[in-house]
Amino acid sequence: MSTNELRVIIAVIGAIAFALIYLFGRPKKPGQGRRMPWTRDNTDRVEPTFGEPTQPEQGELDVQLHEELERLGSAIAGKRSESQPAPELAAPKAPAAGMRPAGLPIERIVTLFVAARDGEIIHGSDLIVAAEKAGLAFGDMGIFHRLISGKPEAGPVFSMANMIKPGSFDMRAIDELQTPGVSFFMTLPGPLPALDAWDAMLPTAQRLAELLDASVLDEGRNALGRQRIAHLRDELRAWDRRQERNQIRLR
Repeated sequence: MSTNELRVIIAVIGAIAFALIYLFGRPKKPGQGRRMPWTRDNTDRVEPTFGEPTQPEQGELDVQLHEELERLGSAIAGKRSESQPAPELAAPKAPAAGMRPAGLPIERIVTLFVAARDGEIIHGSDLIVAAEKAGLAFGDMGIFHRLISGKPEAGPVFSMANMIKPGSFDMRAIDELQTPGVSFFMTLPGPLPALDAWDAMLPTAQRLAELLDASVLDEGRNALGRQRIAHLRDELRAWDRRQERNQIRLR
C-alpha cells in the first residue's frame, strides 16, 4: 500500500470519527428528554393512564412504583430523617395510624394493583368512599392501611398507596385526584403471619376493585388468576414456616 493511499484511509477514518462526535456529542436542547409534570391547566400534556395513547412503555410505571415502594418501605422501617427536637414542655405526639414499628427490618414486599379499566380513570372522591367501605384507614405516610383492631401500634397488616408518584394522597385536594390505579402492598415480617396478611389483603383489593369497577392485577400488572394466587399462597406459607423455625432456634 502506497503512502498516498494510507493518508487517504486515515483522512476518511478521521472524518467518520469527527461526524460521530458531532452527532452524538451535541448537548440536548433545553427541556429535551424531560417529562413535564401534569396540571389541571395543562392541556398539552396528560399524565399517562391505562388505555390512553400516552401510556408509557411496558414496565415504566412498574419501575416508578418499585422505587416508590422502596422509599415507603425505608421510611416506615424507621429510616426517616431526623427532625428538630421538640421543646421540653411539648407533649409527645402519638404515632400515626399505620406506622411500622421502628427498627423492624423489611425482608419482603408483596404487591397487588387495582387498576382502572382501559380508557377510564379513578377519581379521588370515589376512591375515598371505596377505601372506607373496604375497611382501610388513612394514616402514616399519607396512605391507607389495614390495622389490627385494638392494636394500631403493631403496625399495618398491609397498606394502599397511589400508583403514581409520590404515592401518597393529599386529602386537601382529594376531589381533584385522578389516578390510573392504586397499589396494595404488605411488608414482611408484619403484625400477622404472612399467609394471614395475604388472606386479608386479597379480598380487600378485590372489594375495592368491585366498588370502583376496576381490575386486580399481580405484581407484573397481569390479570391476577387462580394459578398465581395459589403460587403466592404457597410462597407465603413457606415463609411462615421459615419464620417459625427461626423463632424456635432463638429460644
